Amino acid sequence: MIGRISRTTAALVVFVLSVFPVYWMVLTAFKPTKDIQSATPTFLPLPITFDHFGTAIAAKGFFSFWRNSLLVAGGAVLLALLVALLAAFAIARLQWKGRRAFVLMVFVAQMTPWEALLIPIYVIARDTGMLDTLWILTLVYFMMTLPFTIVTLRGFLAAIPADLEEAAQVDGCTRGQAFRKVVFPLLAPGLLATSLFGFITAWNEFAFANVLIIKDQDDRTLPVWLSSFNNTFGTDWGATMAASTLFMLPVLLIFIVLQGRVTTGIVGGAVKG
Repeated sequence: MIGRISRTTAALVVFVLSVFPVYWMVLTAFKPTKDIQSATPTFLPLPITFDHFGTAIAAKGFFSFWRNSLLVAGGAVLLALLVALLAAFAIARLQWKGRRAFVLMVFVAQMTPWEALLIPIYVIARDTGMLDTLWILTLVYFMMTLPFTIVTLRGFLAAIPADLEEAAQVDGCTRGQAFRKVVFPLLAPGLLATSLFGFITAWNEFAFANVLIIKDQDDRTLPVWLSSFNNTFGTDWGATMAASTLFMLPVLLIFIVLQGRVTTGIVGGAVKG
């Protein structure tokens, strides 16, 4: 009983510490400016105001930066899924020389702190003329999300019995047809899980977007745009929190809609293989 109470208490503390910053962000977005700057904090948005959301939406470049983030994150995820699916299939289904070394390299790449590569990637982008373009961000985010996507899809593919493909081939399917008609539909939860987490990684990334897009301000993404709410008197916290709330909504809505399949994909990709 004592152990259960301790675990429940610890879980509750972790939950509160995790959720409270998000709650405070949303709360601040609905507070009038005078309440935000008040020395006495209030924990209920009474009275509420939507002025900060109007300021955020009316800010210069809001829809352009939103489009840029969608293009960059979506493009990176699609590229990562295409390449990772082929790589995961080769790892999970085929036996070839260097397979273990390749898997080790994928895990090493996944553990690499990408911030350490910021300067080399900046130099490469400058020398190849890709600086200040959305293409360089798409490629960087593709590289960041690829290792995780390979690892997850490898585990999920390993959980699908190879006998299903063999049976389809016996019935007259080629290997490609067996994969497309039998295996691919069973991969849906894994594909959704990896897509969502890859999208979150690219959607939230700030450092590379801030360094690689310098001159062409119209090609910046939403995380960089969020840092622009400054005025003569300092940071406009109401507009910043409102913009952050709007920034959070797409991923939150996608996760709520796909929650069941994403959970299945995470478990399948994490414990199998």
